[in-house]
Amino acid sequence: MLSWSVFPWCRGFRIPSTVVLTLIYIVYVLAGGAIFWKLEGDVAFKYITEMESKKVEVLSKFTCIDRDSMNGLAQVIIQSYKNGISLTDNLTIQGFWRYSSSAVFAATVATTIGYGNMAPSTPDGQIFCVFFALFGIPLNMVVLNRIGKYMLSMEKKVSASVGRKINCQRTLRVAIGLLSFLAGLSFFFCVPTVLFHEYEDWTYHQAFYYSFITLSTIGFGDLVAGINPDVTYPSWYRDFMGFWIFFGLAWLAQVINFCINMLEDLSSHLKQKQAAFLERKALEETIQEQLPSDHEDNKEDAKDPKT
Repeated sequence: MLSWSVFPWCRGFRIPSTVVLTLIYIVYVLAGGAIFWKLEGDVAFKYITEMESKKVEVLSKFTCIDRDSMNGLAQVIIQSYKNGISLTDNLTIQGFWRYSSSAVFAATVATTIGYGNMAPSTPDGQIFCVFFALFGIPLNMVVLNRIGKYMLSMEKKVSASVGRKINCQRTLRVAIGLLSFLAGLSFFFCVPTVLFHEYEDWTYHQAFYYSFITLSTIGFGDLVAGINPDVTYPSWYRDFMGFWIFFGLAWLAQVINFCINMLEDLSSHLKQKQAAFLERKALEETIQEQLPSDHEDNKEDAKDPKT
């Protein structure tokens, strides 16, 4: 509970901490939306303007094509892209729904990444996706939680074993925790960033952005690795992707849990300080209320000659 007793006109009024955190969350989201709107809004308007100018240019060059026919062709191309079909100059066709791509899709459903670049279109596929996610998501959470705890316990065992030998467990635990964090950051972010830059022809900031969006299970789908039909990927590439996503999710979940624990500890510390402040304030008010009565008693004793 948060108290506003520092203000005389609202003394004793308290607001639950859950309400305060909810308000902070709402303000945070609204502020983020305003920033994204400012950063991306002008770019979206630019793309719309370019698209309209291209439409006018095509219609002026090819007078036999009307606007409806061009829009219909554009819809077919968009739908084909969503299904993973790339029409190159030699008319080679490659779709999403091979076994390897389907297995990756199943993993994105169970891990709730959900890129959105591919989705089932048949009624049977959509219904199966519902039941697959219904059991797959809890199973994924349990497995990742177990793996994350195992990774954390291994770290604690190593720090405790070495710490007993050098008689400096607390410092060593902090050092090993920092080293494991840096190692995880290197393996799950830095190494994939370099590989995606090399094989996907992305910039470094795009590759890093994709790594975080994937491991945090946000999964926008604007960038997806391993689906470019014009690239010949090495045989180990998809295996690395699966290994990276699975263990990276467990590692990042532990990092996020650590941040949550830090915020909860900070909240508990603030509550303790607030409770101490309120207790001290109440004690001061009690003392101030007793002072006038003590002063009056002293006056009465001075007037009474028998005392």
